[in-house]
Amino acid sequence: MNIHFSAIQAVEIAVAEQPIPIQHYLRQPQRLVAALVDPNRVEQLGEDCFRLKMRPLSFMMLSIQPTVDIRVWSEADGTIRIESTACEIRGVEYIDRRFSLKLVGRLSPRSLHSTTMLCGQADLDVQVELPPALWFTPRPLLEATGNGLLRSVLLTIKQRLTHHLLQDYRQWAAVQREAPDATRSNLGLSFPT
Repeated sequence: MNIHFSAIQAVEIAVAEQPIPIQHYLRQPQRLVAALVDPNRVEQLGEDCFRLKMRPLSFMMLSIQPTVDIRVWSEADGTIRIESTACEIRGVEYIDRRFSLKLVGRLSPRSLHSTTMLCGQADLDVQVELPPALWFTPRPLLEATGNGLLRSVLLTIKQRLTHHLLQDYRQWAAVQREAPDATRSNLGLSFPT
């Protein structure tokens, strides 16, 4: 039985003003990934490619552990884009061969009046062929459970983004402010003295 699950999570976060605009911070995809996911569960595959080992998830009577490869890049206006490029399910080989995951997200800094806001959205879609043991489970129950599981994954990411990203940005801005003049000029940053 093929089944489709999906979830969407929007986010709007007010950013406290720092000496260095958040657009500079957002040009470092590895910092964003470290803020979104426990660093012990991330492997950097390339300059903008990462492998995320998610925590094991329970779905009905199955326990699975998704591993997702993502590409994270920044655009000229400071917008960050995230896109999944591959996925593997550990724990149940039957599902791994019959599973597809698509994650697409964006996060953009926007000025509203005198406040900078980070605005974004993540879309998560999963298609899977369920094992025969679940075929007799009512489809509405399967869909509600799967969609709820995806919503909880995106909500966890949103909570980490809200707390860890802003905290890391504040720390990064403070370190950059204290960096020697030569380091700041190499980054294209200057501050009034």
